[in-house]
Amino acid sequence: MPSRATFPPARHLICVVAIGCAVVLATSSPPSAVAAEKDSGWVHWFGNGSLEGFQIVSGTATYEIKDGVLIGTTADGSPNTFLATAEPVGDFELTFEVLVDDELNSGVQVRSHLSQEGDGPAEGAKNALPPGRLFGPQCEIAINGTAGDFWDEARRSNWWSELTQTQAIRTDAAKAAFHKGEWNAYRIVVQGDHYRSWINDVPTADFHQPHDPEGHIGFQVHGIAKGTGPYSVRWRKVMFREVAN
Repeated sequence: MPSRATFPPARHLICVVAIGCAVVLATSSPPSAVAAEKDSGWVHWFGNGSLEGFQIVSGTATYEIKDGVLIGTTADGSPNTFLATAEPVGDFELTFEVLVDDELNSGVQVRSHLSQEGDGPAEGAKNALPPGRLFGPQCEIAINGTAGDFWDEARRSNWWSELTQTQAIRTDAAKAAFHKGEWNAYRIVVQGDHYRSWINDVPTADFHQPHDPEGHIGFQVHGIAKGTGPYSVRWRKVMFREVAN
């Protein structure tokens, strides 16, 4: 069972939540930080070795923190797994560095949602999802040229650059911004209906979509086939702050 991070003030109630095969801890307030830059609003997620304020959903991959690095590792035959904030967030800026094994892709969910028992298909989806499945916009982490674009995970199953006809930002530089086998710096800004991303300071997404005014942030470990792996994805220097719309 992973450890958990702290979200400032608010309530300190901790409960145990079972989702699928995973049993996780969830708090009633957003994750707190190890360090916040004075007067800037930034909070440093995972730097204190804790996962408090987050929950594991949708699959059985594992998450741990070593020397300030969040490491997500595949589980044999597991579907996509996410380390998600216990509480939804609205407008924010998120920065981090990420290193992913070549055999794996990953992503970070933003303003995403957990399906509930009895829910019908989400807007834009063909079928209802199992309870506890995280769905919504995901900023891609991959070595195949799609990094930084947003995928509509488990819902429309398409790229938001295509859905919003903003493919012009997917330039050759954007497709080459992610460096295989290296730490890559991401910046994600979501304000109102405006979504933007940069990788290593190269713009990789810029679009508007009004369907998700708030939602969970989630760090993905992609599912793999049985008998393959294990593979890992690593995040460090994860910094979050709320921003004005």
